[in-house]
Amino acid sequence: MTIWLEKLGPLAGLAGVVLLFAALRPAEFATAGNAEIMLLQTAVVATAALGMTLVIVSGGIDLSVGAQIALATVTLASLLAAGWSPAAAVLATVAGGAACGCLIGSLVAGLKLPPFIVTLGMWGGLRGLAKGLAGETMVVAPATWLNDLLMALGPDRRWQLVPPGVWLTILLAGGVAVLLQFTRFGRHVVAVGSSEPTARLCGVAVEQTRILVYAIASALTAVAGVLQYAYLTVGDPTTALGMELDIIAAVVIGGASLAGGRGSVAGTLVGALIMTVVANGCTKLELPNWVQEIVTGVIIVAAVTLDRLRRGEE
Repeated sequence: MTIWLEKLGPLAGLAGVVLLFAALRPAEFATAGNAEIMLLQTAVVATAALGMTLVIVSGGIDLSVGAQIALATVTLASLLAAGWSPAAAVLATVAGGAACGCLIGSLVAGLKLPPFIVTLGMWGGLRGLAKGLAGETMVVAPATWLNDLLMALGPDRRWQLVPPGVWLTILLAGGVAVLLQFTRFGRHVVAVGSSEPTARLCGVAVEQTRILVYAIASALTAVAGVLQYAYLTVGDPTTALGMELDIIAAVVIGGASLAGGRGSVAGTLVGALIMTVVANGCTKLELPNWVQEIVTGVIIVAAVTLDRLRRGEE
């Protein structure tokens, strides 16, 4: 019964909030256009949450993802403004994200520093770096095909079903799911998160696994930054403030344990959709921002409480 509740609970929660807002605001909420908007809004959080899933399953945490997204938008916009091709700028941005993850992983695994402290420090440092690179203003870059990644579909693009950025998120989700469930590396990630001493006894290279986890997670966060740039069409060093809470909440709502050793990509995607639906529904109800922030806070506390209850039953 507990296993079924864990697997179907997030999906039931998503269905519940969708039905609630559809009943309260059918003309504004329950429309194809609004559904497309919610998918666009979910893509950024969901892509970053894929990496956060690996981090949390391994027993870690990353509070710097919001700052990483902001830095990625600034880096990408700056490279485009300097004349780089879109493909080269994206590759450089993602490579920079992976390097940032290697640094975080090295501090956590090599120096045995707590992930909370390391990523909290990186949160401030990377946000400051983004502001410095941008000259404390927005970076405007020439329009490219990247701007179409999260652009609402017009009549001539309906054959795509959803915008390209959403398809990219779905493809990445499939890749991370395969990585986590069907590879040796994925088994090592789960083993490290479940019990690091036991993983060591079984021959798992714990330090290398943690570094690689943070590198992959930060690379995915940089991709989320590329999508955020596409959504904003500028490099903004102040963007994604507080988004790290939405990203972590999406993973935990999806069934991952903050203690490590458990989590799924499908659950994470459902959790990200729940966060977006709640925010969108509150907007359609014309609730003020402070109410939306309270609702988000309640959801986060409820998700952590459910995680604690699940662990208490084991």
